Amino acid sequence: MTSEASKLVHETDEVLLERLAELSKERPVWLQLGQLIDGVSDAPLRNAHLVFDARQIRFVGSAEDRPPAELLAEGQAEPDGVLRNATALPCLIEAHAHLFLDGAPIDLQQRKEYLQATPEWMLDRAAARWPKILQSGVATVRDAGDKHGVGLALARQAKSRQGQLASTPWIDSPGAAIHHRGRYGSFMGQPIEEHANAADCVADRVAHGADRIKLLVSGIINFEKGRVTAPPQMDTEEVSALVAAAKEHGRQTFAHASGTDGVENAIAGGITTIEHGFFVTREQLQRMRDKQIAWIPTFAPVQLQIDRAAEMGWSEQVIGHLRRIIEEHRKMLALADQLGTPIVAGSDAGSCGVPHGQGLLVELCHTQDAGLPAMAVVRSATGSSANLLQFAEPVGQLAAGFRSRLIITRHDPLASVANLQLDKTILMDGSVVRSDGPVDSEGL
Repeated sequence: MTSEASKLVHETDEVLLERLAELSKERPVWLQLGQLIDGVSDAPLRNAHLVFDARQIRFVGSAEDRPPAELLAEGQAEPDGVLRNATALPCLIEAHAHLFLDGAPIDLQQRKEYLQATPEWMLDRAAARWPKILQSGVATVRDAGDKHGVGLALARQAKSRQGQLASTPWIDSPGAAIHHRGRYGSFMGQPIEEHANAADCVADRVAHGADRIKLLVSGIINFEKGRVTAPPQMDTEEVSALVAAAKEHGRQTFAHASGTDGVENAIAGGITTIEHGFFVTREQLQRMRDKQIAWIPTFAPVQLQIDRAAEMGWSEQVIGHLRRIIEEHRKMLALADQLGTPIVAGSDAGSCGVPHGQGLLVELCHTQDAGLPAMAVVRSATGSSANLLQFAEPVGQLAAGFRSRLIITRHDPLASVANLQLDKTILMDGSVVRSDGPVDSEGL
């Protein structure tokens, strides 16, 4: 072992990782870990070897698969560091977040006033969230839409750094969601009625920089009634036309859809992913599997209504509705996993009481509570998500050619995904971000 390597392996984890991050800007770094979760496999690698530089991962292998000499520093024969009790996994992907909104507050008047702010103020506030979001372990965000241009502006910033070393998460955005005038979604969308037809509406979104096309196919749950009471705002024919127009521009689509009828229209219309999906049926999950339409179940905003029911002012009757809705949602998610329906993790951060970054960690706990194995939960926020959503940066996996964006923790996430809320270290393009546990939700 080189004298430098001998020194490094006897340092504390924090100092070791700081040094390795700096070294990775100059040469490949070889790290040995007790466990490595690559984001796509069914089982972790034990005593794994990981070789990376600041830009990309060069090699991942098991204890028997030592890295080839040509991938290492010249003359290197031993690892630069050994963390036998640590786990490495890809940084997380948040697949449904509204970056223009604060999620932590539950004061509805405060949220109403927030929506009256200028787009410039919203953008500054959103950009200020990045350090805490990254500290939570989230390094990629699929924005879920806003009409103020905040997500699009953040996405342009990310694209300007594509392929370079970055200090903030990657983001893409649909811009304004598409909805019908007078129906749900005016706070984040622009009505399709502003355009002559579906094709023109999609073309306009693309011209403004949309990376994806977001549709508001249904309304929201009426908590007082315990169901979606309004009919869908888009029928199958309209969804199909918007999806076809998006494909012409090479764009995926995602649909806000709850209630059996709304989910049905989204499935029949050929959407890429269904967001929320409350009251989905078994038969619909089977068809989603067959069509490889992914489900983002977003437990967090509804569970919040139960956890903080007193502050929200809900009656016992409403709380009963909410508990029934969540319990059925859990059963359907467990069924989706059994059926093989694609599942992707997203928290709906920015919704009332769902802070950015931390909200995704809580969402992962909800999906494990619903019965998903911990490995399936981790995949839903890493490799499975990245493979389906096809981000412009190679993220979500620990494998050769992917970006060097990973979490290292002494708390095994396969024992419980709640361990991802504990202290951890994030390596991001040659930089180190340290987290001592749940971050302060102020500003999130």
